[in-house]
Amino acid sequence: MNDIRTITLDLDDTLWAIHPVIRRAEEQLYAWIAEHYPRITEQFPPADMMQLRSEVIAEFKDRSHDLTFLRRTVLTRLGEAAGYGDSYVDEAFEVFNRVRNDVTLFPEARPALVSLRERFVLIAVTNGNADLERIGIRDLFDGVVSAAMAGAAKPASAIFDMAVTAGGASASQTLHVGDHPLHDVHGARGAGLKAIWVNRHADEWPDEYPAPDGEVRHVGELHALLDRK
Repeated sequence: MNDIRTITLDLDDTLWAIHPVIRRAEEQLYAWIAEHYPRITEQFPPADMMQLRSEVIAEFKDRSHDLTFLRRTVLTRLGEAAGYGDSYVDEAFEVFNRVRNDVTLFPEARPALVSLRERFVLIAVTNGNADLERIGIRDLFDGVVSAAMAGAAKPASAIFDMAVTAGGASASQTLHVGDHPLHDVHGARGAGLKAIWVNRHADEWPDEYPAPDGEVRHVGELHALLDRK
């Protein structure tokens, strides 16, 4: 840990809570579709939309890492089924995407990022499709790596390998920080990185994975942990 030069950071549920955001985005998208393309919501109640999404995910297993592709494909299928075609997809996706990127950072997140970037190269690593420019924190990262860019989602090594390359240090000099035991911690360590678990809710570490290199309640504690190492 003394030779860490790059820190890669998960986004959703590490820097902000994502589930309320996605729920709100889904609700606003559905309301917008009901207003502007009512045949879709008449034909597809929310449960049927979820079923269609499951079918699309099963059909495109090789694209399961690309959440934007999956959502746009679902919107296309909905429009075609209701006789609207796909001309509405760009606007519909923007309705969802605007709300999806209207996140509230955890209180410690921005100060921690500002402080950490004075000492380390910071790379965002996400399975999602957050837009850091819209969120207003792109300037706090030296690079961004998404599952769509890497062609694979965490815990696959490919996304961590790309993040290591973006950070410019070796895997052993790179520390990944995230909330998910499998996707973040186990995946990063499998790719040769160090890993710290962000455990906001005092959960028990799952026995099936080797323990992380460190544990914090939130990213605001990273400095103190790194200084101790």
